[in-house]
Amino acid sequence: MQEKWIVETKRGDFDALSQKLGVSPLVVRCMINRGLTGVSQMEEYLRGTLDDLHDPMKMKDMGRAVELLCRAGERGEKVAIASDFDCDGIFSAYILWRGFGRLGIDSRIYTPDRVREGYGLNERIIEESVSDGRTVLVTCDNGIAAIPQVALAREKGMTVIVTDHHEIQNELPAADAVLDIKRIDETYPFSGLCGAGVAFKLICALYDACGIPRQEKEDLLEYVAIATVADVMELRGENRLLVKYGLEALARTKNTGLRALMEVQGLTGRQINAGHIGFIIGPCFNATGRIATVEESFSLLMETDPERALKKAEHLKEINESRKQMTEEGAERAFSQVEQIRGERGELPPVLLLLLPDIHESLVGIVAGRVKERFNHPIIVFTRVGDGLVKGSGRSIEAYHMFNGLMECRDLMVRFGGHKMAAGMTLAEKDLPELERRLNGSAGLTETDFCPVVRIDAPMPIGFATERLVEELAAMEPFGVGNPRPIFAEQHFRIRRAWRLGREKHVLKLRVENSKGSQCDAMCFRQADEFDAFVREEWGEQELARMYEGRENKLDVALTYYPQVNEYRGERSVQIQIVGFCRIDKKQA
Repeated sequence: MQEKWIVETKRGDFDALSQKLGVSPLVVRCMINRGLTGVSQMEEYLRGTLDDLHDPMKMKDMGRAVELLCRAGERGEKVAIASDFDCDGIFSAYILWRGFGRLGIDSRIYTPDRVREGYGLNERIIEESVSDGRTVLVTCDNGIAAIPQVALAREKGMTVIVTDHHEIQNELPAADAVLDIKRIDETYPFSGLCGAGVAFKLICALYDACGIPRQEKEDLLEYVAIATVADVMELRGENRLLVKYGLEALARTKNTGLRALMEVQGLTGRQINAGHIGFIIGPCFNATGRIATVEESFSLLMETDPERALKKAEHLKEINESRKQMTEEGAERAFSQVEQIRGERGELPPVLLLLLPDIHESLVGIVAGRVKERFNHPIIVFTRVGDGLVKGSGRSIEAYHMFNGLMECRDLMVRFGGHKMAAGMTLAEKDLPELERRLNGSAGLTETDFCPVVRIDAPMPIGFATERLVEELAAMEPFGVGNPRPIFAEQHFRIRRAWRLGREKHVLKLRVENSKGSQCDAMCFRQADEFDAFVREEWGEQELARMYEGRENKLDVALTYYPQVNEYRGERSVQIQIVGFCRIDKKQA
């Protein structure tokens, strides 16, 4: 898919800010490109501490929730924690369970069965909680749309506290307290927390009320960090601080289960970054809720015996490997269906709706993400769940607010929820054509919206990529959604040699040289086959062969990249990781 390269041109006094902050003008430029203005914002971005986190008592209904839970603790009441089955739900519940336990409150986690019950609070959880003698119900990462279920719990005499971060649909549930930073009347200064972030704020407020030392709040940061990254929240403002310090805590975690999982995944002793959570740790926990039982994740987190923890961690790894294989198969079928639609209609509709009748329903969201990544269209993938119903999961692009689009079709839904970039829903299969007609009729998208945009922080010759610059750019971590890794670009690269690396030869290594004669290694991890196809299409098979043979060739390539320091056998060198590539005379940047 053709990318659109845009060089950011936001203005600022780079040199003056550089002197005040003690960083290079290039780092200042990158911060300005991310919307930061002024010394104070940049200072907090670069050197913010946990003291910069907002007071949890600023959150609407927080005082009421603390009062209710403190009173429940004094009376010896038992608490039910109603969770979700994804990574955010798992760690939201674990944070609450740990926090309540520290305060001497008896709590138990209840989660819905993903296949039989679906997302959210349900009657079975309420009935089971009441039967277990639990008089207080606290939801996490769900509950804001559970209007009838909250009403049922109240009818049965339960005190109900909702903690959630999802969008409000029509009304708030009639709970005793509702903690959701998406409330219209919300007073909390930051609206980007995940479910675990809201749960963490509740425990922080409870700890403050009960005089629990600050360090014990900080012991929960690693769980917030995992949930925030795994739930693909924007790493801006408070989220960035929570993840930054959560990653540091995770590297030295005292949690036996997490230590075991990092050991079996080869992460022990390594500097943990957001990518390790997003691609290794988070998927292991998500996989249990998808194709196994979420109790296996809780069992690992609560395990204290190292040997048992290692066995449980290995099992989670195996579950995730199985999930990856099932995902690959589902994604290939989805790709074929999209190409069939393109062939039949001559073009793709603005919003894609796919029905994969027999895919495991827990995988539709992951497959939707893969389709969105390849075709850059809003996409909803459905599967059949019986009784004439289909269950779907959607992923969107920046130009399309998926939740708002679905709100206009809510009369077709049995249930749904979500936010701008993702949503889940259940409806009758017979209504799929009408849903497709309405969504595409009101999408308001143009062809330019489907063109992936690569935002370049600055044109920069590779000769400027030094170890010192890499170290300075590291101050901008953690990178992720909302705080992307700095991207640079240079034209007119010659390819001196190419190698395929790795067991399956999926990694491409290039030796590149720019027009000034500077050379370095360039790594291409996720687009190796695409790079070969690009060379073959633009210059032909013979030039591709010459590239791999290290012979003179006609290639003249523009690259977008970010610099890294590679250490091999004690020797350090600067290399670049390729983000995108094109032929010069075909790119409008």
